[in-house]
Amino acid sequence: MSTPGSIGLASAYPYTDDATVVADEARHAEELGYATLWRSGNLPMLTAAVRATMAVPVATGIIPVSVVPAAEVAATFRALPQGRFIVGLGGARDAHPLATVSTYLDELDAAGVPAGSRVLAALGPRMMALARERAAGAYPFLVTPSYVMDARAVLGADRLLAVLLMVIPVEDREAARRAAAEPLGFLTKVGGYRRNLLRLGFSESDIDAVSDRLLDGVTAWGSVDAIAARVAEYHAAGADQVVLRILGVDDLGHWRARFAEAMIA
Repeated sequence: MSTPGSIGLASAYPYTDDATVVADEARHAEELGYATLWRSGNLPMLTAAVRATMAVPVATGIIPVSVVPAAEVAATFRALPQGRFIVGLGGARDAHPLATVSTYLDELDAAGVPAGSRVLAALGPRMMALARERAAGAYPFLVTPSYVMDARAVLGADRLLAVLLMVIPVEDREAARRAAAEPLGFLTKVGGYRRNLLRLGFSESDIDAVSDRLLDGVTAWGSVDAIAARVAEYHAAGADQVVLRILGVDDLGHWRARFAEAMIA
């Protein structure tokens, strides 16, 4: 995988099956200069995004390995131009997620999907080590800059570290908290997100109430300048790319353009 640019964009429409909406968003992201567009694991919609654009890589954030067969991922990878599909993997929901992901990677190896075109939605140290050994890098979410420093130490200097960050361009704390509460309420009830937040020192009450400490710790909110400064903290901690998941506002096209102007050279 080539070295990515420093700012990526998470799709605002991760679960749509409307190829026109997907294509329009992908073209807009490319025109604005975002380094990568990150979509859900819906392979037909990922294909629509790639076909609608000229060069921007489109990544899956994420393909759930317990749901989507590796053969389908490999077939999509082979059908698309080289370098345009970054295979983001995660979502092993069984009792042995590390073994499940390892087996899935074995299948992708056999099907010709190279490690350099894969990233893992790693959070814990063992999955992060697997990302170092068998992928181009990692794609964590709901993490702090201090976590990023530790993850960089595990991954080493030559692996990709792309951090998904909730970006909330509102200057009222309660409005920001409401915007963060819905995704946090869902995500902290599944997978390893709650466990990882607890490892990072947040309490159960921090998580359930979306405390000020949690809001400030794992999101970027406020003015454009405040958000740009927060994103810079993640880069300084070792993130190669910060992926913006814009929440709390209606005019997403406007805010994509504002953030591109502020953060993309």
